[in-house]
Amino acid sequence: MAHLAEVNGQQGIIDSFSMYGDVKVTIDRPGGMNSHRETLIIFYALPNGNTTAQTMGKKMQPGDDWHFDIQHIRAQTAFIRLQVKKKNYVIIYLENDYKSWPQWKQKHPDFKILLPKLVDSLAGLIEGKRISIYLSGHSGGGSFIFGYLAGVVRIPQNIKRISFLDSNYGYDSSYYPAIRQWLKEIKGAALNVFAYNDSIALYNGRPVVSPTGGTWYRSHLMLQHLKADYKFTETNTDSLVIYKSDDKRIQFFFKKNLNKGIYHTQQVELNGFVHSIFCCTKYDSRKYNYYSARAYTGLIE
Repeated sequence: MAHLAEVNGQQGIIDSFSMYGDVKVTIDRPGGMNSHRETLIIFYALPNGNTTAQTMGKKMQPGDDWHFDIQHIRAQTAFIRLQVKKKNYVIIYLENDYKSWPQWKQKHPDFKILLPKLVDSLAGLIEGKRISIYLSGHSGGGSFIFGYLAGVVRIPQNIKRISFLDSNYGYDSSYYPAIRQWLKEIKGAALNVFAYNDSIALYNGRPVVSPTGGTWYRSHLMLQHLKADYKFTETNTDSLVIYKSDDKRIQFFFKKNLNKGIYHTQQVELNGFVHSIFCCTKYDSRKYNYYSARAYTGLIE
């Protein structure tokens, strides 16, 4: 583990280093971190093709790469911290040299051993009271989550939330028993899934994914499995179809696609990361709305 940099930024203290030779870890701790407060560690696995700096986001200047303006996880984290000042929110960004977690797993046949060790090792670096772990990822970042799930006998009790931000391409029925057991046995365990109808999306007139290869199909498959064990209520808005379990711990947000467009990044950009952390809590939709105007604009560095 090689230390690379530490910068005291406006929204937190940033520390970066490498693991396994090809994984870049960037930890964003709150500037006023109090080890006596409840601490939430959010592992955010990066989307395919994005750097950590692009994922964090920045105020755009002429000539900047558009990737800097599509997620803004750092500003969304700052928004979260402003709403909940009595908890420590620690974000751990996970990038790899291939800028693709599916490709990284192909390069590492022992990923089922490496990924749980990575999560445990990094969580052990964070001091705090009542530490909980959230697993989150956008796009190919979902492959990191599934790789982790494949490597544990059962999902540990300190994993309290799993969020798929248009990222559960790899879901199949083999993962459901572990997810079901986790939801049934771990108090407060929460699952949220975001997807848009990519099954009809077109890019230059051609389909983006196969009919069964996108998050729309995979998310509905996951929901179908969950419906065998949970009751859901369905809500329709102009742009979304929302399913929530009776206890609100399981939530699905399906973005409609009336023009066969691509809404892959907007699901994160339009307060999606905030909502993945706050949905089914008392901060749900407080001072923000999912898939609405950015609530964090003034916090972008």
